[in-house]
Amino acid sequence: MRDIQELENRALKFWPAEIAEKEKDSSIIPKLIETQDKFISLLNISDANPYKWKDTLSSSKTLSGNLFLKHLIVLSDIGGEKLMRFKKELPGILKNEMNFLWDGKNFNYKFQTLSDSSTWNNKNLSVDGEGLIKSVELTPMMEDACMLLLFGGSAINEKIPADITEKCIIGTMLGKTEELETFVKQRYIWVSRITGGAEANTLGQLTQNYVKDYLEAKLPDWRINKDQLPNVSQNERTSLSVDIIAQSPKGEFCAVEVSFQVTTNSTIERKAGQAQARQELLHSKGHKIAYVIDGAGNFARQSALRTICQYSDCTVTFKDSELDELVKFLKTLK
Repeated sequence: MRDIQELENRALKFWPAEIAEKEKDSSIIPKLIETQDKFISLLNISDANPYKWKDTLSSSKTLSGNLFLKHLIVLSDIGGEKLMRFKKELPGILKNEMNFLWDGKNFNYKFQTLSDSSTWNNKNLSVDGEGLIKSVELTPMMEDACMLLLFGGSAINEKIPADITEKCIIGTMLGKTEELETFVKQRYIWVSRITGGAEANTLGQLTQNYVKDYLEAKLPDWRINKDQLPNVSQNERTSLSVDIIAQSPKGEFCAVEVSFQVTTNSTIERKAGQAQARQELLHSKGHKIAYVIDGAGNFARQSALRTICQYSDCTVTFKDSELDELVKFLKTLK
């Protein structure tokens, strides 16, 4: 059994810079919330006509074309998959031109990319995690998507999809300061609530991937994956699911559970509650189980950690030197 104090002395406690940077790149919501006032201000002063927002955006130092579009995507709840679907459906409905009402007058917009062979997906629109790392000026494809998201709900063309009619309404609020501000801020409160758990999940996936990649580099002849263990079930219907499975060239298996919690929560308690039963089950099949445990939140739960160490065949922290100890343990399974 690993000594808890020794384990803590060799822990990182807080997210390593590499993981924190990857998470920052993969989560755009904080940046959207940070720039929501600039977004509101841009639309408020773009009330001369329904095309004015483009001129205002081009002179903005804060909002890039792809970031502005991402705001519209999140606020309208029209994501990349729906935009791809609209790109296929709308040419037969709009005939490349959207007629819409704004401020009691008729306007039209001729799409530039609706009928070509391009795809309106997150990558092409530069609104995926990688694309939003850098500022991208408005492209014809982005402009088409922006106009649809802003004014699609006011379109008077026949057979407009219900998603567009109901959700693409932000353009109706141009210049209506209070209405626009209320809509945007309430929407982002909702978005923040539903993505709160997603941030932790993203970090959890990144730590698992880091350990997986580390083991693959150190054990090139092994099979390191996230599949389920063969012939091991936690009950009669469900296969046992673990974070990582390491399989030696000779067919020996070791399950690896990864937990890195900077703030305290119940995840470590759940793993501790499962620890004894999991080890007994795996041992009965001739397999081993190891844990990679780190984070200040986890070390605040000493009792849970002690239980995990008791029912673990190898317990290490997230430091590379500690992961090397896990590699040494795995090599004894050959």
